[in-house]
Amino acid sequence: MNDLTRHADNDISAAAVETARRQYSYLGHAKISFLAPPSVKEAIAAEVPSLVRSAGVRRDLDIAETDYSPRRMRNVGQSDIEALSTIIPQVYLAEPVLRVMSAVSSEPVHPCPWEPERYVITHLEKDGDTHGWHWDDYTFALVWVVDVPPSEDGGFVQCVPGTGWSKNRPEVNRQMLSRPIYSLELFPGDLYLMKTNTTMHRVYPVRHGHRTIINMSYASTADLSVKVNHNTMTYFRGVTADVS
Repeated sequence: MNDLTRHADNDISAAAVETARRQYSYLGHAKISFLAPPSVKEAIAAEVPSLVRSAGVRRDLDIAETDYSPRRMRNVGQSDIEALSTIIPQVYLAEPVLRVMSAVSSEPVHPCPWEPERYVITHLEKDGDTHGWHWDDYTFALVWVVDVPPSEDGGFVQCVPGTGWSKNRPEVNRQMLSRPIYSLELFPGDLYLMKTNTTMHRVYPVRHGHRTIINMSYASTADLSVKVNHNTMTYFRGVTADVS
């Protein structure tokens, strides 16, 4: 990860971090495409399609814990990425990545304590594919955009910051009525950081083309001492739920 270290030490400006920090504090998300140099983005983009082809599993689900919002996508779970990827596990744990995310979020960012949650590839491949409204169990998500259609064809992110998740009573529609919905246009090579445990979010359904991303989940210090029920995540990772 020498390229990441050199880039973080020499090429990321304090002004860029501060702009992202202000956006994140207000909106619950911020683009931080400056986090990685082109060499790392290109290496990841070259690797991901083969992972999708060899290990992707199609999911067509409606999740009760998020008001039966839809999941229409192909996933590659953490265990397959761990076994087949040469770069994603290294990037996930790279010190410069953790350092920059901590600066943007204004709090320490830790690797997710539940390993199956650490990273997943999602690939929207059919017209109407979407990752419907939801929250995440852990505080932070770093999303690497590998491929995305023009916004006219969907695939952009919408979010409602400052919302809380009750799995027994998610009230997704009420959350949308009570707060503004923000939309984030994305392009291949973008990265964004989101406070996903208090920012309800979704991917607008794709109409044409493909959308492929790597979602990396990270924990706050508070997350490390909380028992988490992972049942909503096991749909995508093919593992048995537990509490940790």
